[in-house]
Amino acid sequence: MKDSYDVVVVGAGGAGMSAALSAAHRGLDTVVIEKSDYFGGSTARSGGGVWIPGNYALEAAKQVDPGDRDAAKTYLDSIVGDVVPKVRRDTYLDRGPEVLDFLKERTPLRFTWVPQYSDYLPESPGGRAAGRSVEPVPMDARFLGDELDRLHPAYTKAPANMIVTQADFRKISLGLRTVRGPLTMVKVLLKRMVSLLLGRKMYAMGNAIAIGLRKGLVDAGVPVEYGTALADLLVTDGRVTGVVVEDADGTRREIHARRGVILGSGGFEHNQELREKFLPQPTAEEWSTGAASNTGAGLLAGTAAGAATDLLDDAWWGPTVPLPGRAWFCLAERNLPGSIIVNSAGRRFMNEALPYVEATHEIYKGQATGVDHVPAHMVFDQTYRNRYLFAGVAGRQPFPGRWYKEGVVTRADSLAALAEKLGLPADALAQTVERFNGFARSGVDEDFGRGESAYDKYYSDPTVKPNCSLAPIEKGPFYAVKIVPGDLGTKGGLVTDERARVLREDGSVIDGLYAAGNVSSAVMGNTYPGPGGTIGPAIVFGYLAAEDLASSAT
Repeated sequence: MKDSYDVVVVGAGGAGMSAALSAAHRGLDTVVIEKSDYFGGSTARSGGGVWIPGNYALEAAKQVDPGDRDAAKTYLDSIVGDVVPKVRRDTYLDRGPEVLDFLKERTPLRFTWVPQYSDYLPESPGGRAAGRSVEPVPMDARFLGDELDRLHPAYTKAPANMIVTQADFRKISLGLRTVRGPLTMVKVLLKRMVSLLLGRKMYAMGNAIAIGLRKGLVDAGVPVEYGTALADLLVTDGRVTGVVVEDADGTRREIHARRGVILGSGGFEHNQELREKFLPQPTAEEWSTGAASNTGAGLLAGTAAGAATDLLDDAWWGPTVPLPGRAWFCLAERNLPGSIIVNSAGRRFMNEALPYVEATHEIYKGQATGVDHVPAHMVFDQTYRNRYLFAGVAGRQPFPGRWYKEGVVTRADSLAALAEKLGLPADALAQTVERFNGFARSGVDEDFGRGESAYDKYYSDPTVKPNCSLAPIEKGPFYAVKIVPGDLGTKGGLVTDERARVLREDGSVIDGLYAAGNVSSAVMGNTYPGPGGTIGPAIVFGYLAAEDLASSAT
């Protein structure tokens, strides 16, 4: 292991690997240091969506409307606003397609449109109901050899070669409600059998992005030093000149960076102390689905070097089921008809099908009123349970006994008995369900407008009329599932400019220091534009960081 490089990249997730690949392409001697024993970070654990309007995959699918880049700028202007400087937002949209072209040239990664996966706020100016999200084409990863053993463990366990894309998941979540569900499952099973027979090692979603980037680094000759944690930044005369790292055995050493350091070290979602310091309460690191190694090392090192911070009180939130031993990010379950989410007063407080960041903002907004919304409870009946996949459990299949034993799921023969078990006001819960059932029959949610947005419809049930996101809750037994404010990762971090340079409080640049991904404050501000609004900026600003660093003076 050398002690000096042109560029030191911290973190082998999407942001870090994109940065390292970009730096190597520009002829810079580059190393990636990674705290864990794995590559991929939270990117590997994700659904693999990438929100970059106007990219080659969207063009191939004829999903780039005339003037779409201007429309996308209008969209971010409307939903993000002045929370983030416009030049940074516009740079992301202007340069994003170029970055996906670069990855197409330098890695095995290929992207394809996710059909009809709507922007998250499609009715906002510039929003697109047909969506702007792409996902990786599944790939055979045998080319990585033994390095494949270093892939970050998946968010959920699946049999080998069981490849489910985002587009597939939408259909499978409906169970037997449409012919597409079982047909898609058959297709997935057949592909798995073929892959096993041919000895393939197939991966999709975030795994595929991580694998593709890692193969790009192998081909570019960029080493990844695993078990190497960032302890501090080396600063000489106000310029960042390297890092202090701590190896797995506790040994500390210096790695010098002749050009600079790019932080791609993730957020602080698994640092309970920082969560309690910055995030709304209550909060718990075990509610996060981000990579366990994301404990805020880059944030702490950057602030110690004088960096400004922003958005530390926010995250890539999502209503989450705190299953025993792991968190389940509640996505399709909330949109499917025949369920509601209630607070401790037994009342609905939002459109349950809201995009996940917005839904969790509503949970915390409700918590601030003095009425407990943490935990909230998702209430549904046996009809819903029979119909739909829930937290990986197929319809009609019983929930694991441990879920009941640990209080994650509660079941009762009547709503009154369910309320008693949960400690909710029985009359209030009954009135809430009765009112909701009226909305389900009329097709109009008069309280929260559920089912009106194109996003609400994406994970809904098209066989349910008159509103595909609403169905009555009336057939016992009844269920309540605990819902907490979880996250995919934090979104607050070091303030950067449109070139990914880290800034001080006075707006001046910290020479030699760059940041991308969740260690930096999000270009999306307090909101989320669409599927892949996290990974897209990570890979784009990682690329731009290396570009700027390469053009800087030695």
